[in-house]
Amino acid sequence: MSFRDASPGDIAVVEEYLGRPLSGRCAVVVRRLDGRPVVIENEPHLRDGTPMPTLFWLVDPAIHEAVSRLEGNGGVHRFEDLVEGDALARTHEEYAARRRLATVRTGGAQPSGGVGGTRVGVKCLHAHLANHLVGASDPVGELVANEIELPELTLEDVRD
Repeated sequence: MSFRDASPGDIAVVEEYLGRPLSGRCAVVVRRLDGRPVVIENEPHLRDGTPMPTLFWLVDPAIHEAVSRLEGNGGVHRFEDLVEGDALARTHEEYAARRRLATVRTGGAQPSGGVGGTRVGVKCLHAHLANHLVGASDPVGELVANEIELPELTLEDVRD
């Protein structure tokens, strides 16, 4: 199995969303029905070898803004309190395992932690929603998805 890079067109859209060039390889893994990128999968190391703890990154501006409003209203603590600790720990473990499987560079510093690079608790609702949208079992991401209005989305197969 090999990683299939985002197309030049997708990279241009993602860079426009972010307002800067990407620092590493990525693939679009979730899209709106009109084809616009929603979630990207990052290679676990940037081009310069720096570890990238965020495997799945929510890039859609409208969805990102909706999640930011939840975070701004205390959503991180609220959702963390609503989720059973063992379920959250499993989510972090599964995320870290998935990132390890995607790791190509085995020498040097390695990314660590679970969703959003954390090992315990909730750090970033955006990362949890992205994880949920790619089909992972993520109770925090599921709660976030239930609280915001999501467009219809498609999941991409990025492995050959």
